[in-house]
Amino acid sequence: MERKNPSREQKHKTRPLINSERTDLAGNAVENLILQSIPEQEFSLLRPYLEPAELPTRLTLHEPGEKIEFAYFLNQGLCSLVVLTSDGRSVEVAIVGKEGILGMPLVAGLRHSPWRAIMQIPGQGLRIASMTLGEFLAQTPELQALLNRYVLVRGLQVAQIAACNRLHEIEQRLARWLLMCQDSIESDLVPVTHDFLAQMLGTGRPSVSLAAGLMQRAGMIENLRGAVRIINRKKLEQAVCECYRAIHQFNSALDLP
Repeated sequence: MERKNPSREQKHKTRPLINSERTDLAGNAVENLILQSIPEQEFSLLRPYLEPAELPTRLTLHEPGEKIEFAYFLNQGLCSLVVLTSDGRSVEVAIVGKEGILGMPLVAGLRHSPWRAIMQIPGQGLRIASMTLGEFLAQTPELQALLNRYVLVRGLQVAQIAACNRLHEIEQRLARWLLMCQDSIESDLVPVTHDFLAQMLGTGRPSVSLAAGLMQRAGMIENLRGAVRIINRKKLEQAVCECYRAIHQFNSALDLP
């Protein structure tokens, strides 16, 4: 018997409370779930080196092949990990929100990434110099273990999205993307254009606009200028392929708040 994916409302009701008292050195609340999950002793070691960072739309945090200078823990917003081809095309292979870290290769001692990391929904977060993070991982075993699990889960997500982009129709892929995005930013309003969605899904804008139009007429979403509003999540879940449920199960394995 297939296990049903819990609704967003049910997930929020069963989530454990996070440590809402943690702040950065400027007194701003720390909302990143990884930083919320580690022991107080480990967070206290990192706190002096966590710099607040504003992350506007289209900001590139690192480019493929270039040295990663900082790791980022998002508090709000959403970042895409994108593969670029020599002919200028691109496709998204993963998204990272406040549940994760940008600069995943650093966890394995690597200094370069194969992907471009680009903010698609603006927000803010905390950054730490890559060398500093590497030095502290040996002193923060809980953080290191959590980051190791996170990197593994993101690797599974990359593989699932690659299969989805190859095997499933654009309507299913768009539904999967919108659900993943809503899970991360916890908002019904997704501030992205059809042009940007086409780049992330590795297809043309006419295909995205056609699929979005069909989904709007079916009562799933509302297409706005520069944004998409999810108006019926249940219908969207019924339209999505099995890849969304697989990715949701991967993320649940992290056991974050």
